[in-house]
Amino acid sequence: MIVAGIQKSSLIDYPGLVSCVLFTRGCNFRCPYCHNPSLVIPSGKGKRGQIAEEEVMAFLHRRKGLLGGVVISGGEPTLHGDLVRFCRRIKEMGYPVKLDTNGSRPKLLAGLIEKSLVDYIAMDIKTLPENYPVYIKKGVDPQPLLDSMRLIMTSGKPYEFRTTCAKPMITTTGVLKIARLIENARLYVLQPFVPGETLQPDFFDGKRKNLYQEEDLNRFCVIAENWVEKCYVRI
Repeated sequence: MIVAGIQKSSLIDYPGLVSCVLFTRGCNFRCPYCHNPSLVIPSGKGKRGQIAEEEVMAFLHRRKGLLGGVVISGGEPTLHGDLVRFCRRIKEMGYPVKLDTNGSRPKLLAGLIEKSLVDYIAMDIKTLPENYPVYIKKGVDPQPLLDSMRLIMTSGKPYEFRTTCAKPMITTTGVLKIARLIENARLYVLQPFVPGETLQPDFFDGKRKNLYQEEDLNRFCVIAENWVEKCYVRI
C-alpha cells in the first residue's frame, strides 16, 4: 500500500473520534480546486515521499488508546488494489476505519462494505454526474458515481456525502439536483472552496470575486435540506 503522508491527529476528519489520517497517492480525477496536488500528480520518481506500510502499522500500534479511528484519504484510496488487505490489517488492530472516496470504483467499495472493513464512508460529489467530463476529467462515466451513491446509502454504515462549492461546478440548480439524487441521505455536507495551492490555479485566477460566501452556502443548505435528512455547512 502506497502511503504518502500521515496526519498524526485530527479532531474533525472522523466524526466523533480522534483520528489519524493516512493519505494515499494517485487520483483518477483532476478537480481544479484540489488542495492536495502533490498526491494527484506526484513529482519525482521512485519511493521518495512514501511511507512504508510497516512503518504505518508501527505508528498505529504505538497510538493504541490515544486514537479512536483511522481515516484513509487521498488522492483516491480505491485505486490501490491492496486497499482491502490494508484495511483488514488496520481493523485487526481494533481501529474503526473511515474511507474518503470519489465514488469512482463501486465494485471495490462494495467489497470493503461486504467484508465489514470500513465503518464510515465519505463520498465527494464534485458536481452533477453528467458534468464530470466537463469540469473534472474528460471521459468520466457518470454511472459508477451513481452506483456508489446508492451503494453507500444502502450499506447500513454511517456515511456522508459532501460537495465543495466552487463556481462554475456548483450552482443553485446543481445543488438542488444533487440533493434529489441522494434523496433521504442521512447527511449532506457543503463546504466552501478556499483559495490556496490547487491543482489548476489558473482555473480560478482573477475569479475571487465570484467565490461563494458563507451566506451562499447557507442558502444552498436550505435548498438541500428539503431532500436529505440533514444538511449543514462545514467551514
